Amino acid sequence: MTVDGPVPEPGTAPLPGKPDAGSAPVVPAPAKLPAPETHDGEWLRVHPASPFVRGWVALAAIGFFFGRDFFERMLQGRPILEDGFAGRIPWLLAGGGTVLLVAVLGFILTWYFTRYQVAGGYVRVNTGFIFRQQRQARLDRVQAIDIVQPLLARIFGLAELKFEVADAGESAVRLAYLRMDDARQLRATILARAAGVVRDPERPEEAAPEAPEFPVLSVPPSRLVGSLLLSEQSFFVVLGGIASAILSAVTENRGFYFYLIPAALGLAASYWGSFNKGYNFTAAISPDGIRLRYGLLDTQAQTLPPGRIQALRVAQPPLWRIFGWYRIQVNVAGYGAAGSNGETASRTTLLPVGKLSDVMSMLSLVLPDPGTAEPGRVFTAGLAGLDSDGGFVTTPRRARLLAPLGWRRNGYTATSTALLIRSGRWWRQLVVLPHQRTQSMALHQGPLARRFGVADLVLHTTAGPVSPRLIQAGVDEARTLFDEQAARARLARKRQTSEQWLAQVAPAPVVPAPVVPVPVAGHETGASTVAEPEMPAGPQQQEGQQHG
Repeated sequence: MTVDGPVPEPGTAPLPGKPDAGSAPVVPAPAKLPAPETHDGEWLRVHPASPFVRGWVALAAIGFFFGRDFFERMLQGRPILEDGFAGRIPWLLAGGGTVLLVAVLGFILTWYFTRYQVAGGYVRVNTGFIFRQQRQARLDRVQAIDIVQPLLARIFGLAELKFEVADAGESAVRLAYLRMDDARQLRATILARAAGVVRDPERPEEAAPEAPEFPVLSVPPSRLVGSLLLSEQSFFVVLGGIASAILSAVTENRGFYFYLIPAALGLAASYWGSFNKGYNFTAAISPDGIRLRYGLLDTQAQTLPPGRIQALRVAQPPLWRIFGWYRIQVNVAGYGAAGSNGETASRTTLLPVGKLSDVMSMLSLVLPDPGTAEPGRVFTAGLAGLDSDGGFVTTPRRARLLAPLGWRRNGYTATSTALLIRSGRWWRQLVVLPHQRTQSMALHQGPLARRFGVADLVLHTTAGPVSPRLIQAGVDEARTLFDEQAARARLARKRQTSEQWLAQVAPAPVVPAPVVPVPVAGHETGASTVAEPEMPAGPQQQEGQQHG
């Protein structure tokens, strides 16, 4: 059975929990960034230094090719004008200067013909002076906006802006590079348009202010290093080292140790990549979505508008259970699968490593309405429970031979807003799938599963690291869930009548919006508190449990 594709959902309802009005902080007024230099709809150019920041490798290669002999003689202390080298200097200077001039001219033309525009509900980018190309993205289809600063761009105070849309296999629009203030201002403007914010008719030229934010959590470097040392890769490398030592002792052959060299190099590269991407990880909540910042050398500021997350997975490797650590990964339309490259893997990571309180905080941001009166009990049972804890329906006892360790863990439960699927006794996992994000479903049953009367239910959403799959459920339970989940998905999508998330919960406000107090919402775990700006109650919030 196929279910219609998802549409964006609002994510701005108050967080679950009892607000403490007495301790509610007040969000400071939005910082006034410099207004853009142009009016709405005018074509703009990127920063003049952009092609040089992007093409510094080409310039370095030209210098190395034409100046290699000169630098070698200097390092070796040899005279430069001996051995006939003096006669080649004019030719090297002429050739290098010509190639350098052509490269610089190409950079200038690239900059001159690269322009962008935000108008008519679209963001457009024109590039190329020989082969012209225009890329555009609908503002109400924007799934996420990232501000990326490579090391060289940080030195010059520049940043790259990336726009992800639902129908793009890669970034639909990339603007490199803008001044940091301009990049932040453009991000605020696009997020406001994507949300359906109406501009003040008395001041149409005024730029949208950057939305205020409230910090939620941060990952200490020590915890990040500890998570890497206790990761799955470390476990298998240590296991391989023990096996090599045993084989070397038994066969008296030292050659087994050489097989560990590529594994150690690969592990070191993996450690450095994960540490570089996860360093200084912080998460915050604002009216325009979840804001993530991370990176050591290359920094990235990621903004996920409310409701753009398609599916979520909380995982706990065995060694992480010692310290109670978890990892959260998500599917976001336009990001693609996380295994394609390291950049995509970091962008689909909502929490690299965190404690249970951090997990609950992030879950409350992704799913402001958990759809149950006891979210703490239900989600804790999904992370560490067994059997029917939290209302989960598990694998029937008759199929325990198929999963001797996991049959009491593998199961599901459904709230009024999401489907929760848990699995794994040692490698624990909890998948959270909002009902409206269910695109299609399929029942799988092999010959062995038919013998034990069980089946797998596969739920399809956008591409990403999360693959929702209920394994080894009873046949009757799987069929019932198949029908019920299809009905839940249809009903959840019918409640959404607009692509603009803010229009789904209230009439579109006029910018600049007034500053309101932020209620502090606590979780049942009592270990963490998060807060979010109040939004006017919409028709879905008045129905009871449904907050949008």
